Amino acid sequence: MDDLRRADPDKGFTVSVNKPLDWTSFDVVAKIRGRLKYLLGRKKVKVGHGGTLDPLATGLVVLGIGPGTKSLNRWIDSKKEYTGKIRFGAVTASFDGETEEEEITDIDWLTLETIRERAGEFTGDILQRPPVFSAVKKGGVPLYKMARKGKTTQIEARPVVIELFEIGEFESPDASFRVKCSKGTYIRSLAHDLGQSIGTGAYLKELHRNGVGDLRADEAFIIADLVSALASVKGSKERPD
Repeated sequence: MDDLRRADPDKGFTVSVNKPLDWTSFDVVAKIRGRLKYLLGRKKVKVGHGGTLDPLATGLVVLGIGPGTKSLNRWIDSKKEYTGKIRFGAVTASFDGETEEEEITDIDWLTLETIRERAGEFTGDILQRPPVFSAVKKGGVPLYKMARKGKTTQIEARPVVIELFEIGEFESPDASFRVKCSKGTYIRSLAHDLGQSIGTGAYLKELHRNGVGDLRADEAFIIADLVSALASVKGSKERPD
């Protein structure tokens, strides 16, 4: 919903936001919840999101407001589209740039053709193991909390569908990519597994979520604009006449 003048927090609505770098999905939720609590003069306002996006990623996050949170499963279950960069020649414990590079390897021999050939092996129905630095829970505890305490644990591989894994340009050590995938897919794991398959190691260098279902990041609010636009919702003390 782009026209927030018709948005009613009591009836519920959803809104798309383009998450900035270094924000967690919860940071976005907290920012919007705080803004609505102020505008509506309430102690509690229900706000949720339709799918976590890592802090080091940017792009589309769908928010549900009030009863609108009940419709978020639609977006959680929807196909996702991403673009980004994979760095070859090293691995990290987190499968992205959050942790230090390890096992640095010479990749002077690596070519675009090799990367594209191996990437093709990761399309269709595949089994994928989530990173140890992830929100997946084991025994009720998120894996990332265990990992940050030095307690690593593995979780069973899960079926996901990679509809498209397209490699664009390769400017060593980084290759650009585009992915269309099912819910539950970890692009960090996809990057790591590709590096293991090639034998160079790899990790996710950059990630942008371009789409969720039929929603697009380039049509979503940036945080500052959404904060301003919320002044127009029904019941807002700053709503223009």
